[in-house]
Amino acid sequence: MKKLYLDNTSGNPTDPRVVQAMLPYFSEKYGNPQSLHDWGAEAQAAISSARDKVARLINALPEEIFFTASGSESNNFAVKGLALPQEKKGKHIVVSKIEHVSILHSIKALEKQGLTSTEVPVDKDGRIDLEQLKSALRPETILVAVQHSNNEIGVLQPIEEIGRICREKNVVFHCDAVQSAGVVPLDVRALGVCSLSLSASQFYGPKGAAALFVKKGTRILPLIDGGIQEDGRRAGLENVPAIVGMGAAAELAQAEMAERSQKLIKLRDRLLAELPKNIPESFVTGHLTQRLPGQASFVIKFIEGESMMMFLNMEGIAVVSGSACTSRILKASHVLLALGLDPAIVHGSLVFGFSKDNQEADINYILEKLPPIAARLREVSPLWKKE
Repeated sequence: MKKLYLDNTSGNPTDPRVVQAMLPYFSEKYGNPQSLHDWGAEAQAAISSARDKVARLINALPEEIFFTASGSESNNFAVKGLALPQEKKGKHIVVSKIEHVSILHSIKALEKQGLTSTEVPVDKDGRIDLEQLKSALRPETILVAVQHSNNEIGVLQPIEEIGRICREKNVVFHCDAVQSAGVVPLDVRALGVCSLSLSASQFYGPKGAAALFVKKGTRILPLIDGGIQEDGRRAGLENVPAIVGMGAAAELAQAEMAERSQKLIKLRDRLLAELPKNIPESFVTGHLTQRLPGQASFVIKFIEGESMMMFLNMEGIAVVSGSACTSRILKASHVLLALGLDPAIVHGSLVFGFSKDNQEADINYILEKLPPIAARLREVSPLWKKE
């Protein structure tokens, strides 16, 4: 049976070249980076090199990059660390309705401490309403958090415009770019962000390696206390192999991004065009073109996404319904509800995430296997109106 992994929005396989770069730091170059002997200096040099590579990927300064263990940690670090030092100015946060749960839950935690928030809506294609964003800003607004792209619908947001608005209002701006960094070109200077989160696993680096860009001069409190690592911003022994891997993956992403994107867009656009033609009562979610190169998402009406996932898995195809961070909760996606979709149909979502290793034949296999699965499940669905 063919095995086809299409859950790459949840994390890509680690590139073999990245693995090779990491291997010496498990058992040969194993020094603690904070130690003052040669072994420590070797590890510290490896971290510095990786920091340079990650910084170049997004046009940042090396001293503006702080390594973390995940995109969710980076988002928690940013939201809490940027908001709390500004409480004398105000206690109001503006956020889009379709942010990742690591952003939304961080804000909920701050609300328990007396802060407030306003959620800005998106249009039917998942793009934020800039006029409503402007209207949501108040004199006491201290932070705006808007993602660069969404993991469920792939939609790219107008970050440069949002950055311009925030600069005019003198408001700190955090951007969750976990899905975008290393996938599409990012320039933190052009975007106008104060902080930006990224994760190695999205660009063929190791899981457990991520970073937060913090613009020089921006005040941020540590999320983890107790050590001098990461310039005192993130305590704890550094995961040197993972950091080295993130640096290697960033270097490869910068060199190969254009070629990867060209291939992924071709695969994405073919599936976006052909799957709705092959399955009645199905449609694309999110903007057709302003989306990540390798992401295609759909709602197939009158069927549970979980059922489709299980049947596809039996055919060797791995996909996700909604977000990987929320798919086990079995509740309606807040992202799809924000698009104005009927709650009765949003459970029928499927997300396909392609990697640089996928081929045209993989699209053929999806189009061969999914339509009969949908037809079979509709036969037993009480919601399906049979002709």
